[in-house]
Amino acid sequence: MFDLVALQQAIAKHGPVARVVIAAHDGSSPREVGAAMLVWAGGQSGTIGGGALEHEATLTARAMLSAGGTRIDRTALGPRLGQCCGGAVTVLTEVFDLATLPLSEAGVIARSTDGRPMPLAVKRLLARARSEGLAPRAALVQGWMVEPIARPDRHLWIWGAGHVGRALVSVMAPLPGLAITWVDMAENRYPNTVPPNVTCQFAPDPAPLVALAPAQAEHLILTFSHALDLELCHRLLGHGFARCGLIGSATKWARFRSRLGALGHSAASIARIDCPIGDPSFGKHPQAIAVGVAAAFLHDRKSNASRQENAG
Repeated sequence: MFDLVALQQAIAKHGPVARVVIAAHDGSSPREVGAAMLVWAGGQSGTIGGGALEHEATLTARAMLSAGGTRIDRTALGPRLGQCCGGAVTVLTEVFDLATLPLSEAGVIARSTDGRPMPLAVKRLLARARSEGLAPRAALVQGWMVEPIARPDRHLWIWGAGHVGRALVSVMAPLPGLAITWVDMAENRYPNTVPPNVTCQFAPDPAPLVALAPAQAEHLILTFSHALDLELCHRLLGHGFARCGLIGSATKWARFRSRLGALGHSAASIARIDCPIGDPSFGKHPQAIAVGVAAAFLHDRKSNASRQENAG
């Protein structure tokens, strides 16, 4: 997906930026079509994978920054770069500044890589996006690169900015398609800088913010207060959620189940809350908890994708 916001932010901070994207591949490829990275004079972000492929693409992109323009290269990974993948990868490199940022239509960015007019196949993809709201997959179509605009497909609310909260944000924020709302009682509990897809919400009494969360959001509760944790669980059970995890021991969870039951919640509803979070076998270090939570999060994404593919 085309992350237009990240591109705008990179240009504002660094000046001209080259965007490098896997446009197509035959056979094995280090990354999927649509995988992209940004390259500027003093650095880069993102990855197209492949080691030697990415290194060569970075050098090419950086050499293009002063003159600008568009370039498309097809590379046989084995013969050309000595890689073991065995496939051939087509890489599109485009230099952007604030004046040349691409425009989207119906949530899709489509542009020519070689100057040819828009083909009928691309017109049909855009028409379908407009009329049915169906974003096409990233693809190189008759000389035109077509990519949907990147939008978050999962919303995660993290309640608490202590050690575990910070570890979770550091591990989870780089994951694609994720928007994080980070809630705490005090502004000074957050680090000085947070990733662009993280929104900090602070309030002396955070519990009423539950009402602002989308009903299909996912939640991780890990404040310093057991009373607040219980209130958040109580409100979320009444509000609705896709998933909810609570940090704590078996003893804490047993007490919470009893108290939530006394507040009128059914055993089946209470069982939707996962406690403890992460993988206990990893240990209790904040980063170990974060890694376990991220693994479960990614497994759930894969399971959902498989279910959707089978349903389709």
